[in-house]
Amino acid sequence: MTATLADAQRRRQGVIATLIAFTMWGLMPLYFKAVGSVSPGEIVAHRVLWSVVFLLALLALWRGFGGLRRLAAQPRLIGLLALSASLTGSNWLVFVWAISADRLLEASLGYFINPLVSILLGRLVLGERLRPLQQAAVALACTGVAWRVWQVGSLPWIALFLAGTFGLYGLLRKRAPVDAINSLFVETLVTAPLAIAWLAWLASRGTLHFGTDILTDALLPLAGVFTAVPLMLFAIGAQRLPLSMVGFLQYLAPSLNFLLAVFVFHEPFDAGQFAGFALIWAALAVYSVDMLRAPRLPVVSPAAER
Repeated sequence: MTATLADAQRRRQGVIATLIAFTMWGLMPLYFKAVGSVSPGEIVAHRVLWSVVFLLALLALWRGFGGLRRLAAQPRLIGLLALSASLTGSNWLVFVWAISADRLLEASLGYFINPLVSILLGRLVLGERLRPLQQAAVALACTGVAWRVWQVGSLPWIALFLAGTFGLYGLLRKRAPVDAINSLFVETLVTAPLAIAWLAWLASRGTLHFGTDILTDALLPLAGVFTAVPLMLFAIGAQRLPLSMVGFLQYLAPSLNFLLAVFVFHEPFDAGQFAGFALIWAALAVYSVDMLRAPRLPVVSPAAER
């Protein structure tokens, strides 16, 4: 059975939303370097609080609060969003720390691994199936990631942590039937008390950076926009696309991270590391060919294939 016109339009919208989200995430290290004088914990706390402010204004001016009232009557969904909020919060903290520690290359490896985690979760949990070219792309990507992990010479805990937490977040967002703005508002709202407590603790010790530098004070509120917008777009993409497709589109963000790490931040990069990344780019090329052919192929649901 071929996809309906409405399904094709939803998929196109999902692809566009996901591409914009991953582009923003790929360039995000530039912002974190600009506020590099602020500790990672304080940056994450500001991301949470300014996201709440930004989303609250967005709901008040555009969407209204009817969706939140309906969501409040569903404790299971609230619990699911609280769990996804813990995943994003810990992911943010490790990623920001990696940038401040000049380990963006290792962080980019985590987001290269993450699509493989998404594909595995899509196969095991959602019953999604891959076409032959997609399987070949996965094999190439696995080889590239395995080579890169071997090159590290030790367990790349930053990469593994980022891949695991964001892969699980993608799965949870796909399983949560909530619109992007309301779900993200709840996710940030439930973590806001922790953010406030952390900032209060920093202030009590005299180590709070906010309020000490005009430029940084102007940049930190932008964390709400830079956090909320790509997450909303990602939520749209996760709900409208197969998790396996979201996984491969995700390669855009670590590719941009990689380019920033090597050519802008000048982190060490040798021929062995290049070989691993080259295999991953080859996987992307194979998968792109499959995506170009896909509109001419019949679309079969996972349930029908079993």
